[in-house]
Amino acid sequence: MFAVFYVSVLMWCFTTSAVEAELAAPQDLDMITMNTQYILSWNWDQSTAGGHPVTFTAQYLAKFKLKWKKKSWTTVCDRTSQTCCDMTALNLHYHGIFMFRVQASSGRNHSEWAIKEFCPDKEAALGPPSKVVLAPAGNHLDVTISDPLTSANTSMRENIHQMYYRIVYWEHSTDTQALRKQTVNTSANLVTLSDLKAWTFYCVTVQSRYDYYNKSSTFTHPDCIQTEGPIPWWQILLYFLVSLMICFLVVLLSLYGFYRCYTTLKATFFPSIQLPPHIQEYLCSSPGSDVPRLLTPDSEAEVMCDKLSICPEVVHPEIHGPPPSEDFPVLLEPDTSGRHSRQDSGGSGDSGVYSNEGGSGLRQPPSTQCSVGMEDSWQSPSDLMQVKMKDMGSEVRGHHLITDEGIMDMCV
Repeated sequence: MFAVFYVSVLMWCFTTSAVEAELAAPQDLDMITMNTQYILSWNWDQSTAGGHPVTFTAQYLAKFKLKWKKKSWTTVCDRTSQTCCDMTALNLHYHGIFMFRVQASSGRNHSEWAIKEFCPDKEAALGPPSKVVLAPAGNHLDVTISDPLTSANTSMRENIHQMYYRIVYWEHSTDTQALRKQTVNTSANLVTLSDLKAWTFYCVTVQSRYDYYNKSSTFTHPDCIQTEGPIPWWQILLYFLVSLMICFLVVLLSLYGFYRCYTTLKATFFPSIQLPPHIQEYLCSSPGSDVPRLLTPDSEAEVMCDKLSICPEVVHPEIHGPPPSEDFPVLLEPDTSGRHSRQDSGGSGDSGVYSNEGGSGLRQPPSTQCSVGMEDSWQSPSDLMQVKMKDMGSEVRGHHLITDEGIMDMCV
């Protein structure tokens, strides 16, 4: 009975192993590296899967742990469909040795493990300098080199102490066959290339190297720059003339701008166009004044004076009374209306009125008041008496009426 059970177990194990062996193991395991960046890649024959989807599992272990009885592999990529696995995040020690293995799986079927040994110090590729800067120093060139960087942005010199740089430089020329390259090896980060031609373009490229494991990086992209040197006398003279011309133009433009501003302001606030003399005499207070005035001297006099009224004098006929022997009384009232009465020289001397025909009569002083209207003059008693005297005078015959000379009084 025991023998039958043992045979059955052996047959089951053989069947299981045969099924597992149907999947081919990954092949051509390789590490794609640059400084401390590591990517494990492999190849696998897809035809062995029979059209079924296949996944891969990648694990790693330090080599010295293989001697331990209990080997604890660390899974980095679990059931991935890609044929590569990034190991950079593991932060592997640069001088250590590690074991990587990969297995293919399809459902419940698994392939055998494919194993790869890897030593970063020996197998990891060395990268070029992270940065190269050129600076002219006379007829020399200063080359500043920055170390390659790890995945943690630290210098690779911390992992490779014997690393150095190879500098290749040449004179820039369109004729590539005539190029004569020169090489300088240095472990310093600042190098001066001497004995170069002045005012000449040179191109520089740099490579990182590690001779212990014969490592060398690719060269950086060539950088070209022109050297310097003593300035020729003709160039100094040319610079001086150009500077002098620029200064002259600046000063000239400044003076011209100042002159234009001055003329514009002067023309705006002090115009040169003058009015004709006859207009100036009419508008200005004095002939020599340039300030126009709104009022002339005549208008100013009108403003200072009162209103002037001119009234014509009303001429009344003179009445000559009878001789004193007659019974007709001669009534004379003082002339309050500002009128002048004249009598003939042959009249009575008691009347006090003299005619200007004889040339010896005296004129009464004119009144200072003007006659405003005819209606107001008929309202006084003297006016009524004068009317009566006019009626009486119309009856007297043989007497001639003498009119006044038409003198007008003016009131101011």
